[in-house]
Parts: sequence; structure tokens; C-alpha cells
Amino acid sequence: MGNGVRGSAEFEGWPRRVHLLGAGGAGVSGIGRILAGRGVEVSGHDRADSQLLREFARRVPAIEVGPSAASSLPADAELVIRSAAVPVRDPQVVEATERGIPVLKYSEALPHLAAPANQLAVAGTHGKTSTSWMLWHALEGIAEGTGAPVAGALIGGLSQNLGTNALAASETAWFCLEACEYDRTFLRLSPFGAIITNVEEEHLDCYGTMDAVHRAFACFLDEVSSAGLIVLGRDVPEEVELGGRDTEIWRLGREFDVDLLGEERGRFSFRLRGPGWATRAITLQVPGHFNVENAALALALAIGLGARRSGKGPAELCDAAASGIERFEGVARRFESWGRAGGVEVVHDYAHHPTEVRVTIEAARRTFPRRSLHVLFQPHQYSRTARFLHEFADSLRAADRVVVADVYGARAHVDGEFVAEAGDLVRELLKIGIPAEEGGALDAAVRRTVEALPARSALLVLGAGDVDNIREALHEELDHRLIEQRINPG
Repeated sequence: MGNGVRGSAEFEGWPRRVHLLGAGGAGVSGIGRILAGRGVEVSGHDRADSQLLREFARRVPAIEVGPSAASSLPADAELVIRSAAVPVRDPQVVEATERGIPVLKYSEALPHLAAPANQLAVAGTHGKTSTSWMLWHALEGIAEGTGAPVAGALIGGLSQNLGTNALAASETAWFCLEACEYDRTFLRLSPFGAIITNVEEEHLDCYGTMDAVHRAFACFLDEVSSAGLIVLGRDVPEEVELGGRDTEIWRLGREFDVDLLGEERGRFSFRLRGPGWATRAITLQVPGHFNVENAALALALAIGLGARRSGKGPAELCDAAASGIERFEGVARRFESWGRAGGVEVVHDYAHHPTEVRVTIEAARRTFPRRSLHVLFQPHQYSRTARFLHEFADSLRAADRVVVADVYGARAHVDGEFVAEAGDLVRELLKIGIPAEEGGALDAAVRRTVEALPARSALLVLGAGDVDNIREALHEELDHRLIEQRINPG
């Protein structure tokens, strides 16, 4: 391993003591879980609390939350791993540098978690997390049917089935990686197999232009093993596909396709047909048509590569892969039910891009067809809000009412002067006739949201920032309102 750090897929050469910065981030916390499972002493720091951080702290108690200070860096730290959201001027990064302790970005540490021959990487603008866990579940089904070792994983969200975002694996098992394009993280991988779900305008603060985004995805495919398999979503641009020309490619709608069989309250049944194989009817536990495509991509890669490693034909693996994927219960913060409170159905989703907002609202409409639909939205990044201001307004137009909380200023150090606030989005929504208002800080936004919620409505809580921390407060407000209505029915 470069940068003065030794290592292997089995972590035998990792330092004894590793400190994580941005420890509540999906990727960094996942590395921490895996290293801790291998006997490495792990500590960490994050500036803000979150569900993911709390889950991680149950496994790794040595986690600090609050402003970063040089004194937070342990005296015996031998390696620091930081998320892309932690700047080089962070006091602990500066302290580590002065002490001569190697500092790796998450993207630099990621490739050393498993041998390239075992890496299966899932990339794309949307759907990476769900597709990655679907891939893991399909491979788990195949492992049960063939006796193969269970795959490992490092994925950007907590599995509802497993309550974790990372799983260690043996040196012969597949390893499922969510391969994020931000900070060009995925270009450090050389996986054996890969999925690209879709490619849309995103992370232009990093790339500058869509041509640069397309080139990056093409370069990612160029790093996939020529002996492996690439699976592409229906709308992946052709210039991206050219990057994988030395590797076998299956594209949804071309080499394999979906037959829709039915729908019940937003949850779909389908059959998948591939080169020389077809699955039985599959019914997903997660809602949304977009999850049918996510499942199709995951199944295709699992069946295609599972056949090569197991020695069985693809058709022999279809039932096992289907059984695995039908067990998938979803990912935390991806259409995650927060239950019913005060007569209101509440769902939280990580959606922070206009396309994600739109398809999440569509799924909610199908899931709650007879309820009015309200949205509490926390925009993520000032620059993203500015860049997609009109698109966000358009994606929210299917809601009956929208409360926009203050923007969550992630990576504010790279936003520059191209910024927009919550009020800018509210004005765009009002222009197109959508009832909308500014919510302010999250505690105030919760109260504003609840004040005007009608009985038997549905509420979507959307955003990739710290909006997931409001669950308890939101339920308390909703329950309090129900009590008030019973006491004062007039």
C-alpha cells in the first residue's frame, strides 16, 4: 500500500491504530467497521451526529462528535483516513501532517480492502446504494445454493436486513463496493465486475462539465478486468460504454430485459430475461419502479459472474439469485418508513438530486394513493441547490405542500460564490403554484410542517444532510397534535 502504509486484502499489514475523520460518513465508517473486525484499533471524529455515526459507535466506541481540534488526534495514531468532506486544513489533518503520520483520503484507502479479482463495483448518479445491497443479496442467494463463500461489502447506507454498511469477507469471496464518482473515488478501483446504473448531471463542483463526467465514467469502465463483466443501465450514454470495450458488456434493454408482471401499492413483480437464462417471477419488498431496474442490474451481474466462478450455468443460478434479492428489505434513509404518528404516514429518503426527489415522490404516490402528500425537504449543498434550482422545483411539483428547511452546507469549502438558499427554492415553487414555505432550522421546520398536516396524510422527509436526526422530534410533534385534536376537537 502506498503512502508509507502496508496492507493486504486480509489487512495483515494495516497499522495497529487507525484514526478516522468524517467517521459518520458512509464510506469512512464502513472502512472502520471492516478494520475493527480485523483487529485494528479504530478511533474517529465527526463534526455532527447522525444515525450512521451512532450505529458505528456501537461497534467502535472511541468516536468524538463536535468541532475538530488537534488534541482529538490520538497520541498513538499510526494512520489517518479522512473523508472528502474533511478539508486539508482540518486541525487533526494538520496535526497528523506535522507529526509525520500518513493521511489517506477515503478514495486512497478503498482499493486495499479486497483484491481486485474479487471487487464488484457499483457506480452511477442514482441508485448505487440500493443496487449494491441488492447485488450482495443476490450473491448471498447464490452462495447458499452453491456453497460459495458469502460476499463482503462496503456500501454507502445501512442494510435494513443486517443493520450495517460493511461486511468483511474471506480472501476468496466477492466484495461488493459502492463506487462513488465524487472526488473521482471510483477511478482508484480496478474491479473484476461493474455496474453503472445511470449517468446524470451531478458533482460538477468536482468535474466542471458533463463531458468530464462522461470521460470519468468511461475511465472507470476501462479499469474493469477484461475477463470480467460490465452491466449497464438502460440510459447510460454510449460514450461511457466505449470505455469498457475490452470487457463483455450487458446493457438493460439489449442483452437482458425486464417483463413487468404486476404492482401492489408501489411494489412490483417482474421476470428478468438474459442471454440463455430467465428468472422466475420476482416480487420486491421495496417500492418504486426504479427499484425494478436496480434489481435487474444486480441480478444480471450476480448471475453472469456467479456462473463463471461456480462452474454452473447461468440458468442454474437464477432461482437462488432471485430468492436472495427477494429478501432485500431496503436501506436506511432510502424510502425508509418512520412509521405512523398522529395519523400521518412518515417516510424518509436520502434524495438530494432532482431525479431522486421526483422518483421518490412518484413511489410515495403509488404507496399512499389515497393520502395527501406533504414534503419536508432539506437541500444538500448551496451550490447544488443553485445549479438545480428550477429542476428541484419541478421535481417537487407533485407534492401537495412543501416546507424547505435551511440548506445543509456539506462541503461548503468548495461551494464558491454559486449558491442558493432555501428561500430561493421556495420562490421557485410558488411561481409554479406549489404551496411552499421556508422552514428555517430543522426544529422550526418540523413545527411548521406539522402545523398544516391534515389527518390521514403522508409526509416525505427528504434530504442527505442531518435531517434524519429529526425523527424523534417529528413523532413527538405529531403525537402532541393528535392529543390536542382529541382534547379540543373543534
